[in-house]
Amino acid sequence: MPSRNHLDKIGQKKKKKWTEKAMEKALIEVKSGRCTVRQAAKEFGVPKSSLGDRVSGRVTPGSRSGPAQLITSADEQLLVEFSLYMSKHGFPLTKQQVVSFASSIYKRQHRRVAFSKLGQTWWLNFRKRQEKNISIQPADSIVRGRTVCVRKEAVDQFFCLLSSVIEAHRLRDKPYQIYNCHELGFQLGRKRVNLPKSTSLGCKPVAGSRDHVSVLVCFSAAGEDIPPFIVYSKAYPGGVCYKTEGPLNALYGWSDSGCINSDLFKKWFLKHFLVWAPKERPLVLIFDGHKSPVNLEVVESARKEDIVLLCLPPYCSHILQPLDAGLFAELKQRFASLTDDTSAPNTHFAVSKKEFSSVFKKTYQLSKEEEGIRTVKEGFSKCGIYPLNRFAINGSNLMPSHSISSITEAKPSV
Repeated sequence: MPSRNHLDKIGQKKKKKWTEKAMEKALIEVKSGRCTVRQAAKEFGVPKSSLGDRVSGRVTPGSRSGPAQLITSADEQLLVEFSLYMSKHGFPLTKQQVVSFASSIYKRQHRRVAFSKLGQTWWLNFRKRQEKNISIQPADSIVRGRTVCVRKEAVDQFFCLLSSVIEAHRLRDKPYQIYNCHELGFQLGRKRVNLPKSTSLGCKPVAGSRDHVSVLVCFSAAGEDIPPFIVYSKAYPGGVCYKTEGPLNALYGWSDSGCINSDLFKKWFLKHFLVWAPKERPLVLIFDGHKSPVNLEVVESARKEDIVLLCLPPYCSHILQPLDAGLFAELKQRFASLTDDTSAPNTHFAVSKKEFSSVFKKTYQLSKEEEGIRTVKEGFSKCGIYPLNRFAINGSNLMPSHSISSITEAKPSV
């Protein structure tokens, strides 16, 4: 695997000492008949062989030397703009994510190629070409790591970003244009299980005998919802009852783990959120994008549709996620009450994948009731999202301040 120093040395050895402008002038002189190839090469300081290739037509004038570029300059510029956008909205990309997005662009251009050719060499050359546009900074272990308390600087940076977005788009009095989406998980056992009184889940998983189902829930600060997205593990349940008996206008999908991934989030955003979201623009969509990174198509579509994507700081869901702060606890309690076994205290009936959608439909009905709508609004208020209030966050949940290097807007980190 080539190092950065090795590529720098190669670049120094092969760096050309002539300009395309000089080559164009030499080519004009030769084609006009005023000079021979040798004379023009000597006069304008360009290689005779390179000039001869252009005169004979073997090389197209203005073409770049070296191996063919894996992704076009226009697509590379799109990747840079994407990286800058993500960094400014709370999603600083890692090296692996940049290479992954670049690979998806490459595969889009070469659909018949089964694997990506982009690797360490491409990454190092990309960094060198774009060193004026992006900067590479080591991830802060406290920000990236899993901590008991959230660091104050991370919360302050998020509220600074949120405040600037709300002010710039004049959304201070428009709660119906500020949305939060989050994933709610359920473990479905195949047997009846005893649940301790302190549990918040409807069903406790039985070891080796459970299915995981996730529901992507999305609400505005005004209490208006986007129909839920239900994701099953491994495969859909048999039959069509899981759709016909589920929540109205719900979307369905599946993944190996039963959790939302990048492809499913793209499906939800492009084919569901954009369909059911209000036509007023702009919209703000707040979510935890670190577990399920958004992809290039989602960001392109969001910018085209005038939707601002805002990412919460890592591991801040318990204090900054409006749905976590209110509605989810109510939904879990309602789900548990619907599966109560009245003949045995503290015992719940297991729910199968086939039965889940019908049970969740009754659970989700809570969000349509006055109590549920009030709970959603209270969640946004508790987190200081709407009304915008930085001091709504309890300071006891935050780590003490200490200096960190901030990310500049001119050269966001990757």
